[in-house]
Amino acid sequence: MINPNYNPETPYNDLPLLPPNSDLESKNILKKLITSSRALSELKGAITNLPNPTLFIDTINLQEAQASSAIENIITTQDELFMASIVEKKYDNPATKEVMHYKDALWFGFQEIEKRPILTTNLFIQLMQIIKENTSSIRNAPGTQLKNPVTGKVVYTPPEGEEIIRQKLKNLEDFIHADDTIDPLVKMAIIHYQFEAIHPFFDGNGRTGRIILLLYLKLSGLLDLPALYLSNYIITYKNEYYTNLRKVTEEGNWEDWILYMLDMVEKTASKGRNQITAIEELMNNMTTEMQQKLPKVYSKDLVEALFRLPYTKRTQLESEGIASLKTIGNYLIALEEAGFLKSETIGKEKIYINFRLLELLKNT
Repeated sequence: MINPNYNPETPYNDLPLLPPNSDLESKNILKKLITSSRALSELKGAITNLPNPTLFIDTINLQEAQASSAIENIITTQDELFMASIVEKKYDNPATKEVMHYKDALWFGFQEIEKRPILTTNLFIQLMQIIKENTSSIRNAPGTQLKNPVTGKVVYTPPEGEEIIRQKLKNLEDFIHADDTIDPLVKMAIIHYQFEAIHPFFDGNGRTGRIILLLYLKLSGLLDLPALYLSNYIITYKNEYYTNLRKVTEEGNWEDWILYMLDMVEKTASKGRNQITAIEELMNNMTTEMQQKLPKVYSKDLVEALFRLPYTKRTQLESEGIASLKTIGNYLIALEEAGFLKSETIGKEKIYINFRLLELLKNT
């Protein structure tokens, strides 16, 4: 049903408060919940069963940061990000800098949730400030409109006025922490719509909203670590993402939006589990090869360090307590000569690349 109170060119101060006045347990939603919940549970189990559950998290976070920023047309490559995370120099590419800020914001959010398990407007503001590297806050000036990038036509005008925006955010906070019977994955979909509809900041709303998705999964106990690469799904189905957002606003159609978000969780979790399995298998194979070819070089800690990110260097391995700087240098030379690593000189630094891991990440 068309929303008679909605005009895309007028600030949507009538954005309905939560919870939605809609059937959130339709047959289609309940059916999709079974498969999406199972996929997420299997991903959580795969991470928990790793010998070191945090091992691949940096890699997944960088991939998520890259994809989430690409949705906002901030484009960089995985190679640039992996390199930037290891080389001690300023980021030459402004896009790379913004993507690294996204990763920093994601980890900041998880650390805050660990200390104080609550999602608040103040935390949302802090996340945005880290992403944008500024001190701005809630929108306090008129004029924000979302337009079709091709036609220039206004497709949405979010609520206007700082007090109204803060009231909407307070209602969102209350909904997040309410003791209700709504399934957490359905609730996650509703939270994401509402935050994007409120659009509380001048910039950085999309990326902040996608971090809140991961924080809510942590808060609700569905995922212990930020190991879900959600943004790649949104890139793949970008038109459907925006179409379904508008259908909630214009028609009150929550079902299609919730189904889209549940499918995102299901597909992303399944892909993440497969990627972790593939990385684990590669690591086990490399362990066996290294034990056979370089038994004096091999150690479990060294192999794990080489799989934390595809790029590494001597000083990083030294800081992880693998061995002395000189010994590590000898190890890395031996590993390159035996075909485990490839080296590249960046400025004055020599970087070693786990090229098989890099290739796997690009193809899974």
